[in-house]
Amino acid sequence: VQLQASGGGLAQTGGSLVLSCSASDSTFGIRGMGWYRQIPGKQRDLVASITSRGNTNYADSVKGRFTISKGNAKDTVYLRMDSLKPEDTGVYTCYAEDCSVWFPGGAPCRKYDEVWGQGTLVTVSS
Repeated sequence: VQLQASGGGLAQTGGSLVLSCSASDSTFGIRGMGWYRQIPGKQRDLVASITSRGNTNYADSVKGRFTISKGNAKDTVYLRMDSLKPEDTGVYTCYAEDCSVWFPGGAPCRKYDEVWGQGTLVTVSS
């Protein structure tokens, strides 16, 4: 699986940015995708995720400000970030849950691997 992320950059407080991430060459299908954020000196935290069925999950710190959505293209997601704050600054990394083991016959996926894209820097100035 290859993940290609784009977007990010510099924004002012209260501004907006959009990140995009596309997965290609999935083994047996993508179960979900999302974004993590890492601030220097801190652990990487989940920002938002979306399943293949469209169920979403957000970190409390971004609820009501960030929106994750699926694109029209297969295995593409967008993260729209509104009302940005300086504390949103960090490296945002896209991930995908790829089914790597599956047996034909209608059985569910046996194993999911978490695949990571390259990080993109988001800087919010005060």
